[in-house]
Order: sequence, then C-alpha cells, then structure tokens
Amino acid sequence: MLTPRQGLAALLTLCLTLFVTLLAPSQARAVGGSAERAAPRDPVVFVHGYNADPGVWGALREDMRADGYTDDRLFSWGYDTHLSVNEVLAGRLGAYVDQVRRQTGAAKVDIVGHSFGSLVSRWYVKYGGGTAAVAHWVSLAGPNHGTSTAWACALWDQACRDMTPGSYVVRNLAAGDETPGAVAYATFRSDCDEVVNPDDSVPLTGAANVAVGCLKHNDLLGDDATSAGVRAFLAS
Repeated sequence: MLTPRQGLAALLTLCLTLFVTLLAPSQARAVGGSAERAAPRDPVVFVHGYNADPGVWGALREDMRADGYTDDRLFSWGYDTHLSVNEVLAGRLGAYVDQVRRQTGAAKVDIVGHSFGSLVSRWYVKYGGGTAAVAHWVSLAGPNHGTSTAWACALWDQACRDMTPGSYVVRNLAAGDETPGAVAYATFRSDCDEVVNPDDSVPLTGAANVAVGCLKHNDLLGDDATSAGVRAFLAS
C-alpha cells in the first residue's frame, strides 16, 4: 500500500507524464506565458553534468525567462566535475546555495541538475542540510543508481568512480529514504540514453518519475516538452 507521500508522487508522475506526452512542441515554450504571480518565484540553481559547464543551460534558461522568470532568479553554478561528490562538491554547492539565498532574500531555492549534477545536488540535499533550503529538486538524465559507462574513466577520475554502480556515493544516496524531507522531487529520463546505463537508473522512490521518450543524453537539455515538464513541476 502506498504511503500518502508515495501516492502524491504517483499522481504527480501521471500528471507530468501526460503533460510531457501530449503537449505539442509549439505550445511547450508558452507554458505559463507572461502570467504574473502574487509572490516572487523561488530562485533556480542549475547544476550541470560531467565535463560540462554552465553554458549548457542556455535553452532552459531562455524558456524560463519566457515563462516569467527574471535573470536575478536564475543561477547556473559552475564547478570542477572531476572532484569527489561527497568530500568536495556537495559542500561547495551548499555554500553557493547559501550565497544565492542571501543575495535574493529567498528562504528556499529550486535545484535542476543534469547527469552527474544530480548526484552532487542529491548529496547536498540528503547529507548537507539541503532539505531545509530546497523546495523542488529536478534530475535530468541523472545516474541516480549509477551507470556502467562510468567504468570507462573510473580508473583515473574520482567523479567517474562516484557514478559507478555500487559506489560509496550511489550506495549511500540509495540508503533509507531516497527522497528525504519536505522537498518535492522529480526525475526525467530517456528510454534510449547512451550515457546512463541502464535507463532505469534515473527514477527515485518517492519522486515524480517521467519518461520523455527516446532522446540522447544531452538532448534533454534542449527538448521543448522536457522543458515544459520541468517548468510545470517547479510551479507545482
């Protein structure tokens, strides 16, 4: 029997899946339009993936600006993707989130991570005090339960070791509650991701888990329907 939280996550998954599946690309960028909200939106912190940089968020940032976000609510964190998730990067992300909250005056932020950025941000949320500072957490093609492709660079790269199935990071993120606290969690995955293997490494228990069809790993970053689904989730 589902717990109330699991039931809510299942309902949200269904709604987002229908949203992503049925929304025409021509409508995707118009979600929310120029509608004004009574209260300011939570700042969004984007966390890029392995061997990437903040520039990968250009398309999604453009969509969010068209959806009513202002530049002073959108933050793309850049970092060295070859360092340890738990020993280095999660703490640095936490410090960046604190800086964003001080700068904006917001009590909480939303986090959107791609690929390896999902592990960094999950560790911050679960073990770095992020449950008190994060309202929504989104993973795009995150190797949340590890990916076998990371073995190709695990010999010389700590981040790759962290992404391997059964690694210290993967095991501890999966231990106990995968989606702790009052944070709302969502994952978006492709059914034919060439980087995350297996594809079902992405979903998390207690999250809204959405399959976006057959897209390459990096194509989720610029896909209109995925963008619309992310924006709808952040507005929920």
